[in-house]
Amino acid sequence: MADILNHIKTISDIIFQLRKEKNLTYAELEELTGVGKPVLHKLEKGSTKRPEFKTLKAITSAFPEIYQELIECYITIENRSEVLYEVLQDVLSSEKPSLASKVALRVLENPSNETEDSLQRLYYFTQEVSDSSLRLGLYNVIVKYSRKHGVMNYIAKGLLQKYLIERADLKRIDQSFQQGLEIAHYTNFLTNDENVIYHYRMALHAYAIKKYRECIEFAENGMVLEKNESELKARAHLSMINSYSALKNYDKVEELLDGFEKYKYDFVYEAVKHTRAIIKARKGEYEIAVPLLEENLRLFSPRFRLHIVDELFEIYLKVDNFDACSKLLERENEIINTCPDGPNVYRALAKYFRHKGYYQVSIGLIDEGVKSFVTSVQYLKRINAFEEKDIYVFLLFIQNSIILNQGLYIYNFNEAYKNVVQKNLLLLNEGGK
Repeated sequence: MADILNHIKTISDIIFQLRKEKNLTYAELEELTGVGKPVLHKLEKGSTKRPEFKTLKAITSAFPEIYQELIECYITIENRSEVLYEVLQDVLSSEKPSLASKVALRVLENPSNETEDSLQRLYYFTQEVSDSSLRLGLYNVIVKYSRKHGVMNYIAKGLLQKYLIERADLKRIDQSFQQGLEIAHYTNFLTNDENVIYHYRMALHAYAIKKYRECIEFAENGMVLEKNESELKARAHLSMINSYSALKNYDKVEELLDGFEKYKYDFVYEAVKHTRAIIKARKGEYEIAVPLLEENLRLFSPRFRLHIVDELFEIYLKVDNFDACSKLLERENEIINTCPDGPNVYRALAKYFRHKGYYQVSIGLIDEGVKSFVTSVQYLKRINAFEEKDIYVFLLFIQNSIILNQGLYIYNFNEAYKNVVQKNLLLLNEGGK
C-alpha cells in the first residue's frame, strides 16, 4: 500500500487510504468490519486519540493486509500495559516475529512502569510462549534492553533461556556452545536452580562436541551446586564418566561408576553395564568385553543397541572377525530404526557406517564401502562435525588395504577416486538435508 502523505503515517491515514483504495463508503466498511460508522468516521478524522484495540482488531480481521502497519501505528500511541500485552499476544498468534519484537520493546519502554518490573513481567510472559522461534525473539529483546539499562540479572536470565533454545539446533551446535560460554560471566546473577541447569546442560553439550575436559568441569561444578538427585544430574554424571573414558582415564571411570549406579532412573542400570564392558574393550580385554557386549545387545533396550554395535564392530574389525561383522549388518534395520535424533546418535551412526565401510572394502566391496563412508560423512555434517581429512583417511585405507577376488594387491588409488568417490560427491553435498 503506497504512502499518500509525506509525514509519519497515522491510524487516520491508514483508514482513509484503505477506503480510497477499496472505494468503500462508511456503510460498506461498517458491513465488512462490524465497526459502526461513527467510530470509523472518528478514526479517519483523527478525533479518536486512543482507539480500543478490539476496534482495530475488527478492521484488520477484514483487511489482514494492513495488520502490521496498523499495529505499528497503534503501539506508538498506546501506554496501557494490559492493552500492550493484549496486542503482543495477538501479534504472537499472527506469527510475525519482527512485529512481536517491536511490540515487546514498546512494552519495555512504557514510561508508566519501572525498568526491572517491565523486564520481569515480559520475561515470565515469554516463558509461556509455546513457539520456540518467537520465544527466542522475545528473549533477544530482553537481553538487548537489559544490556542497555544495565540490568544484570535479566541479561543472565535472557542469555540462559536463549542458549537453552539455540542448543537444540544441531547445525549450529559448536556456535551455540560458544554462546553458552558467555553465560559463565553472569552466573552470579542466576538463581541456584538456574545455575544447576546451566552447568549440566553445558556438560552434556560439551560431551556432544567432544570437549571432554570442559564436560567434566561443567558437570563437577553442577554437582557442587545441586545436592539432591535429579535425572539431569544423572545424565551429566554419565557424560562426565564417558568423557573420562574418552580421555582413557579408566581408573576414574570405575570410581565414578560406583556413585553413578546409585541413581534410581531406568537408564542407569544399562549404562553401567555398557560402560563396564567398554572399559574392558578399551583395555584390550576382548575375551571379556565381547561376551559382555553381545549379552547387552540381546538384553538391553533399543536406545543402547547402536552404541553396543559400534563397540562390537570396532573389536571385530581389529581382530579380523568378518563373519561377526556380517552378522551385525544383518540387524541394521532393526538397530537404526530405533535411534532417536540427537548429536550423540548422529556421531554413533557416523561411526557405524564408517565401520561398515571398512568392512565392505576389506572384503572387496569397493563401491558399497565408499557409499557407506559417504553416509558416515552425511551424519557428521548434520552436526557440522565433518572434516575434509575424513575422506582422505578413508581413501588411504582403500589404497593400502583392499582385498579383491581373494587376492591381495594395491587398488589403483586414482581409479578409486575417479570411479567411486566422484560419483558420490553429490551425496556428500546433500548430506544432512
